[in-house]
Amino acid sequence: MSDEKFMKIAIEEAKKGDFPFGVVIIKDDEIIAKAHNTAISDPTSHAEINAIREACKKLGIKDLSGCTLYSTCEPCPMCFTASWWAKISKIVYGAEGEDVPEDEWKINVKCNYLNEKSGNKIKIESGFLRDKCRELFNL
Repeated sequence: MSDEKFMKIAIEEAKKGDFPFGVVIIKDDEIIAKAHNTAISDPTSHAEINAIREACKKLGIKDLSGCTLYSTCEPCPMCFTASWWAKISKIVYGAEGEDVPEDEWKINVKCNYLNEKSGNKIKIESGFLRDKCRELFNL
């Protein structure tokens, strides 16, 4: 499958959530986990966190080296840090943090900044299918 195909799956997953955020985690071109935001019931249940939990459970490990996380929006500091601790190898995201229309959803700390400060251990591709991901906020 292609990056575009995985991001489109994340976009569809986002439509299921409390807020329009969706994630797919893949390894070796296979979907390991997909999740959406459920933060209304638990503020730590962002799509990325839900997907990381699911992937770790499915694989029976906490080391997600070799996995790519596709997110419809730039991961917040909590989600980036969880990805870092899980050893996610690559993050591909669509909408930028500044694209999010609601101020209460914004923590203005960029994913690339956190990555740089933590040793650039995660390859990051930003703005992938950005316009399609931004459309989620206009539902």
